[in-house]
Amino acid sequence: MHDADIKACEEVIEMATVAESKWEIKVPDKPLKDKVYFENLKSVVIDTEICSRCLTCASVCPGGIIVVGDKVDFPDYETKCLDCGACVRVCPRFVYEPLSGMGSSTAFIAGRSKRFAGQDGAMVTELIVSAMEMGIIDRGLFAGRNENWETEMFHVCDPEQLAITTLSGTKYTFADVLPELKKAVKFTKSGVGVVGTPCIVSGVRKLQQEYPIFREKVKLVVGLFCTENFHYSAISQYLCDKGVDFSKLVKTDITMGKFIATMTDSEVKFKVKALEEILPSGCNVCCDFTAVEADASVGSVGSVPGYSTISVREAIAVKILDYIKEKGYAEFGEADPGQLGFLVGHKKKRAENLKK
Repeated sequence: MHDADIKACEEVIEMATVAESKWEIKVPDKPLKDKVYFENLKSVVIDTEICSRCLTCASVCPGGIIVVGDKVDFPDYETKCLDCGACVRVCPRFVYEPLSGMGSSTAFIAGRSKRFAGQDGAMVTELIVSAMEMGIIDRGLFAGRNENWETEMFHVCDPEQLAITTLSGTKYTFADVLPELKKAVKFTKSGVGVVGTPCIVSGVRKLQQEYPIFREKVKLVVGLFCTENFHYSAISQYLCDKGVDFSKLVKTDITMGKFIATMTDSEVKFKVKALEEILPSGCNVCCDFTAVEADASVGSVGSVPGYSTISVREAIAVKILDYIKEKGYAEFGEADPGQLGFLVGHKKKRAENLKK
C-alpha cells in the first residue's frame, strides 16, 4: 500500500473514531433476569396490583403498551417487546417508595378566580391560563368528558376553549393524561402546563428525570388533592345502580365525606366510604393526598366554600401567583393546612397495604 493510501485510511479511521458516540442509560435491574422488561413490569407492578394506571409506560413504549379493559397490558409482548427498558425506567411504582405529607410548601393560601367559574374557585384554570398569558406555556392539558361522562383529554391553547362546559368540574375517573403529554411536547413551542392527580404528577417527574424533552418542554405541573380515582366501567355502573341518570347529570363532587351526584332534577348522595368496594387496587397503596411533587397543588380541603386551597412549592408557581395578584385576577384569603391532616394521615396509612 502506498504512503498516500495509508494516510487516507488513517484519516478515515480517525473520522470514524471522532464520529462514534455512545448513549448510555441506567436501566433498573431485572428481578426476572431471563425475561423481557415488560414481563418484569408485569410481574412487579401489574400482577401485584399496585399499578396506578398513570400510563407513563404507555407514553414511552415503542412496542405497544396499552390499556385493555381496566388494566395496563401489552398484547403479544413476547414478540413485540423490544426489551429496551423504557417502561420500567419511567414507572413510578417499579421501585416504589410511597410519598406522603404536605411537601415543602412555600405558601399555603386560598384563592378564587374572578375570571373563570368552576368548581372550588377555578384556580387550576387560572394558573394555567395565566401561565399562557405570561408566555411560560402555549398549551395546557385538561381532562374533559363526553356525554357519557367518560374522560377525554383536551389541549387548551386559547382561553376561549374553556367555554366548553365539559372541561370544568372534577372527574373521578382515570384520564389518559401522559400519552397526551407526549403529543403536547412535540407540538409546543414555549412549553406545556399539565394538571393531574398525584400518580400523574409522579409520572411526569419520572419522564422529566429520564427524557430531556420533558424537562425542557413541561414548564408547569399542577397537582390535584386526591383520595382515590376510579375506573369508568366500575363507577358508572355503581352510580347507575344508585339511581344516577347520566343524561341528566350536571356535576359530581365529594364534600364532607359524601359523594354527591347532581342531576337536573334531583341529587344522589351517599358516603364516600361506600365506594371502597370499587376502589382500584393501585389507589389502595397510594399515600400521596397533596401531590407533593407538583409545582403547586390545588383542592377544596382547607378553604371556605367557593375557594381553592393552593399549596405553593416551586418558584414557577410563585411567579405565576404573583402575576395573578398583580393583575387582580383572583381573590385570596387564608387557608388552614390543619384541615388536611385527616386525609393526609388516611392516605399515609395505605402504606400498610403494600405489606399485604
